[in-house]
Amino acid sequence: MQNEKLINWLFETNAFRVCPGNEPFWYTSGTIGPYYINTHFLYGSESSAVELLKTIDRLKQDRLDCPGKLLGIMEERYGENAVYKGVIDSLLDFIRDNIDVDEVDYVSGGERRDWFFSLLAAKGLGKPHITIYKDLSAVISENGKTREAGTINGGRVLHIADLITEASSYERAWIPAIKDMSGRMTCSVVIVDRKQGGSELLEKHEVCSFAMVSIDKSFFDKALAMGRINCAQHDMLVKYASDPHGSMKAFLEEHPGFIEKALRSDERTRERARLCIEKGIYR
Repeated sequence: MQNEKLINWLFETNAFRVCPGNEPFWYTSGTIGPYYINTHFLYGSESSAVELLKTIDRLKQDRLDCPGKLLGIMEERYGENAVYKGVIDSLLDFIRDNIDVDEVDYVSGGERRDWFFSLLAAKGLGKPHITIYKDLSAVISENGKTREAGTINGGRVLHIADLITEASSYERAWIPAIKDMSGRMTCSVVIVDRKQGGSELLEKHEVCSFAMVSIDKSFFDKALAMGRINCAQHDMLVKYASDPHGSMKAFLEEHPGFIEKALRSDERTRERARLCIEKGIYR
C-alpha cells in the first residue's frame, strides 16, 4: 500500500510537482513530461535542501570529517522540522517491517542525495554507515568515529537512496564500491521508485529492492483521491506512465502551438525547445 503520509509530504514540499493539465514541463534532454521529482526536498523544503547540498559540497572536501558533521546538521534538522522527522521515522518503520535488520551489518549511502536519508537511518538502526563518494572511495562511521573503509570482510550492506530510476548509479558506482571493500549489497531501500526498470536491474545483481512509494497508476489514483491533483493532471500522468514518448507526441499533435510558445519563452525553455526540434524527438 502507498504511504499516504509520504504522498502528502511529497506534494507539501514540492518534492513531487505536477504540471497543469495542458502545460507539460520541458526537461533538460529536450523532452517534455508532466512531473518533476526532487526527493531531497523532503528535508523540509526546497530552500533547505538546496542549502544542505551546498554544505555537502563544502564538507566533502574532507572525506573523513564530512559524515560526522553532516549527521550533526541532520540531527538538528530532524529535531526542528516535522516533515523531515516524519520521513525519517517512516523510513525506519518501513525498513524494520520489510527487512530483517539482524541480517544487515552496514548501511550505505551514495553521494550526495542518498545521505539526506542514509545517515540518520544508520544511526536509528544502530548500524555503521558507509559513506560512498562519486570516485568510489568510501569511509565508515561508527560510534562517533570515521575511518577509511578498507575491507569489511563479507559484510552485508543495506543501501538507502532517495530515488531509483534505472539504477545506473547502483550499477556504475554503489555496488562496485561495496564489492571493492569485500562487502555485499544485499538489499536496497529507496524513498521513491520511478518504475523505470531500476528494481529489476537490482534483482539481477541479487539485491532485494524495496520502495516506500512507487510512481505508478496507484500513486496517481491516490493523489487524485487526496485532492493533490485534478482529473486533467491524473489523465496526463497515467498516459505518460504507460508510454512517455507516445503520450507526449500525442499531446504535441493535439496542441500544435505548444512548441511555438516555448520558442517565445525564457532562454532556458527556448534552448530545450530548440533541442527537441533539432533532435526530432517527437517526429
